[in-house]
Amino acid sequence: LLCPCLIYGAYIFLPFDAPLLPNVSARLVYTLRCATFATFPIVLGMIVSGISRLCSSALEPFGELHQEVEIHRTYVSQSVHLFILYFFNMAVLATYLPQELLKLIPLLTGLFAISRLIFWMSYAIGRSFRAFGFSMTFLPLLAMLLWNLYGMFVLEPENLLS
Repeated sequence: LLCPCLIYGAYIFLPFDAPLLPNVSARLVYTLRCATFATFPIVLGMIVSGISRLCSSALEPFGELHQEVEIHRTYVSQSVHLFILYFFNMAVLATYLPQELLKLIPLLTGLFAISRLIFWMSYAIGRSFRAFGFSMTFLPLLAMLLWNLYGMFVLEPENLLS
C-alpha cells in the first residue's frame, strides 16, 4: 500500500514534468538516462563490498566469507538481477505510456533506488526485516510487468512485435 501512495504523492507534488518525447527512440533514451540513477545503490554496494572484503580478517581471500562480507555480496547480486528486470520493464512501459504519464519513469527509478537502499539497511540489521525493502522493489516491478502484458496483449495486440 505504501508504494502506490508514494508514487501518487510524488506525481502530484513534485514540480517537474517529463520533456516532450514524441517517438519511441526518444522515450527509450529518456528511460536509459533515468535508469542510470538506479545504478547508484548497486555501485555503492560494490564499493562497500570491496572495502569489507579488504578489511575482512580472513586469511585466505578466496576462502569462506564472513557474514558482513556475505551480506554486501548478496545485496549486490540480487540488486543487479532486479535492476535488469526493472530496466527492461521500464523500457517497455515507456513505449506504452501517454506523454502526460511519462513523469512516472523517473519516479519509478527513484523508488527503485530508495527501496534497494532500504532493503540493504534492513538486510544488514537482520534477515527478518528485509521483506519491507524487497516488497518495495518487487511489487512495483510486478505492477509494471502486468501493465506491460496488458498493453501488449489487450491494448495493442496488432503491434505486438512491431
